[in-house]
Amino acid sequence: MASRKTSRPNRDSGDKYSVLLPTYNERENLPLIVWLLVKYFGESGFNYEIIVIDDGSPDGTLEVAEQLQKVYGEDKILLRPRAKKLGLGTAYIHGMKHASGNFIIIMDADLSHHPKFIPEFIQKQKEGDYDLVSGTRYRGNGGVYGWDLRRKLISRGANFLAQVLLRPGASDLTGSFRLYKKKVLESLVEQCVSKGYVFQMEMIVRARQLNYTIGEVPISFVDRVYGDS
Repeated sequence: MASRKTSRPNRDSGDKYSVLLPTYNERENLPLIVWLLVKYFGESGFNYEIIVIDDGSPDGTLEVAEQLQKVYGEDKILLRPRAKKLGLGTAYIHGMKHASGNFIIIMDADLSHHPKFIPEFIQKQKEGDYDLVSGTRYRGNGGVYGWDLRRKLISRGANFLAQVLLRPGASDLTGSFRLYKKKVLESLVEQCVSKGYVFQMEMIVRARQLNYTIGEVPISFVDRVYGDS
């Protein structure tokens, strides 16, 4: 198996990475995902901030986020809550308005996306100056864990059908672990009309239509263990 170690970056590159974490009922997962983000960003040396967009979670997720902000500091943990669940796409728009980084990372807060892959995303982006880098479950040593055969077949089938019909130039259209240049994400969000998880597929398709460059990094997706979003 190939090593996942990446070369140590230039801390003075001037780049900053804003991680958008939309949350709903993630009280148990949020402390873990934040700790892992702080760990891997700290080890790699990249400048970062974590923006938590909580949509009125009834389980007390926002209160947990407030405690994490006290632990890690207001410069690293930004809280931008909303009153109720308003959709994934609007959560990204809301988070971007408050992001100070020139790169945006979107990922799930339920531990299905491991922050250990983020240094690889960043290295991949720098190698090709890609407009976006997408995590893929369907290339290289990527994979899915915790799904039954039916879910795997549905996901594979949806991706295959989309490849045939849309020719997007990416192997995983429905994944939601990605790194974007901020200006590129802003451009794409302005044009997307889909809501919910179809939004992720439309983003990739529109990126290809607009001739944005797409890089891919194989990832392991793990189904959620705690909570019910």
